[in-house]
Amino acid sequence: MRLYLIRHGRQCSRLCNVNVDLSEEGYRQAALVGERLFRQNIQAVYSSDLLRAVETAQAANLYWNVEHMVRPELREISFGDMEGLTDEEIARRFADFKAEQSRMEEDIPYPGGECAGDVIRRAEPVFMEMAASGFERVAVVTHGGVIRAMTAHYLGIPPAKWRLLGKDLENCSITELLWNEKQKRFTVERFNDYAHLEPYPELLRRSWTNASN
Repeated sequence: MRLYLIRHGRQCSRLCNVNVDLSEEGYRQAALVGERLFRQNIQAVYSSDLLRAVETAQAANLYWNVEHMVRPELREISFGDMEGLTDEEIARRFADFKAEQSRMEEDIPYPGGECAGDVIRRAEPVFMEMAASGFERVAVVTHGGVIRAMTAHYLGIPPAKWRLLGKDLENCSITELLWNEKQKRFTVERFNDYAHLEPYPELLRRSWTNASN
């Protein structure tokens, strides 16, 4: 079976990990990824319970018309004390943490939040649930931290180095995992595919922010 991991569409706030609605651009991105995957015969869609993921799943699902399951375990990594702050505030207040994190020597949690290992431990049971579901093609609308952490995990990359994957993971990009039933593992078939957004530069992240958390 195949999982199509989709990062949620652009939200209507630039603050760190606030639970807000999609922006107009986010709905456009969701429609484009829904149309892109229409011919893949998606059989179910899972999403995190955060608004931007739920609304992305709902908008894309207009093209698929399948059951939508909401799983809180697919939430974005918790940025802890950084949540609700601007990029500038984060850079100023958490400079020491960001420097330590960038060395990628240990899987350190965000201050008051989670590390990549925490995300893997809570999200992997849902991935296994999907692998055992009997579905052949499932769309999973989740978050950049989840996609990067889980992809690193299935590639055998140490959790401390999860940020090597996709500094500019695009909103509504596609990362595809293929489940091997015999070997009981996922392989990574593609990562951060956003060909459906490329004709629209205003929908790419470089037009919105340069921040990476």
